[in-house]
Amino acid sequence: MLPINDTEPNRYSGFPFMTISLIALNTFIELAKPLYLQNTMTNWQYWEFMMHFYFTPKLILAAEGPGILSGITSMFMHGDIFHLLSNMGALWVFGRRVEDACGAWRFLVFYLLAGISADLITALVMYNSPTPGVGASGAIFGVMGAYLLLYPAGRIRTLVMLSFVPAWPRIRAGWIVLYFLGIQIIPALNMLFSDANYGVGHWAHLGGFFSALFIFLFLRPEAFARYLSETPV
Repeated sequence: MLPINDTEPNRYSGFPFMTISLIALNTFIELAKPLYLQNTMTNWQYWEFMMHFYFTPKLILAAEGPGILSGITSMFMHGDIFHLLSNMGALWVFGRRVEDACGAWRFLVFYLLAGISADLITALVMYNSPTPGVGASGAIFGVMGAYLLLYPAGRIRTLVMLSFVPAWPRIRAGWIVLYFLGIQIIPALNMLFSDANYGVGHWAHLGGFFSALFIFLFLRPEAFARYLSETPV
């Protein structure tokens, strides 16, 4: 199941400036990073680069390295091009209308807050982990959670395979978001209780998702008023 786009129009603004800017910035960094690393760094220097710019729970709690700033820098880097594409695709699908309800700059602050919350939850739960984490997925799970709260009846054009035949139905966003949330839970518990290592930040996803509760602090006044009056945002 691959979400493709939200089929509903924006209510307050026509152009998702911040969503597109975040996609462009993440893409630029991911394309520029290999050139920078190959031309300037040995393997040891690359490891030091990760320790400084990727989020490492063990370093955070030991007060080593750049601290919480690595939670911000790691949000704009990805493991590979497929990691980038999946995250930016989800940001496009869910970010446009959440930005519309907030306004560009309030949306940016919420996005950063969701990413930092995701990292803090990871640090608290996986406090002894020396594995660097990277990617925007914690922030994007926050955006997905915000979309679920604001547009529970929204529909998402989604690619599904029916007996090897592609289809593009419009599926309720709630089912899609809850599906992606649900598949985080068992791996996250395995990571907590049996030290499993999936190479995926499941706790960051969960932490980012629950930070969506803060979205109401960032809504446009008219969007917040509509939400309180149980009118579609």
